[in-house]
Amino acid sequence: MSRPRGLRVIAGTARGRRLVAPDGDRVRPTKDIAREAMFSALEARGAVADAVVLDLFAGTAALAVEAISRGAAAAVVVERDRTALEAIRANVAVVSAHARVDVVARDVGRFVAGGPPPDAPFDLVFVDPPYDTPDEEITRLLAVLTAPGWLHSDAIVTVERPHRHPVVPPPGLSTGWERTFGDTLLTFLFI
Repeated sequence: MSRPRGLRVIAGTARGRRLVAPDGDRVRPTKDIAREAMFSALEARGAVADAVVLDLFAGTAALAVEAISRGAAAAVVVERDRTALEAIRANVAVVSAHARVDVVARDVGRFVAGGPPPDAPFDLVFVDPPYDTPDEEITRLLAVLTAPGWLHSDAIVTVERPHRHPVVPPPGLSTGWERTFGDTLLTFLFI
């Protein structure tokens, strides 16, 4: 594992703490500038404080860790890659004294197929799949999240995709905020 330059907690109780990532290109952590813009927009909407968070395709869990550092109440982090899971466990330790974080070592498709977990409904969901994930697969995943029990009525679902693959929200979700950072498109979806 390595500590990539710039991969750190931006604000909150763990501000400035460095995070680790697996060596190589197994994961693609959200850049600090994009994370900072995302969390500024989320906090402006009152979406982080006391939130129950779901981080899908977590990679390093930097998004869940940032949310906990900024006051989220709990998080469920889902990732299947074993090397990434080592980094996630190290990163979650940075904020584990502040909130409960459950790490689920499982494929995201299988996780959601099992129905909402006990921590649901969620207030804030991060969906950051590998960039080569087909658009249709993302739309199907988002459709599952709109089923009863997954989301609070005022939940926000954030999706990170390549800018050339805009999110197509399923019925029940609508696009509310989009920003491009280099090759990355961040989208907020609202119920």
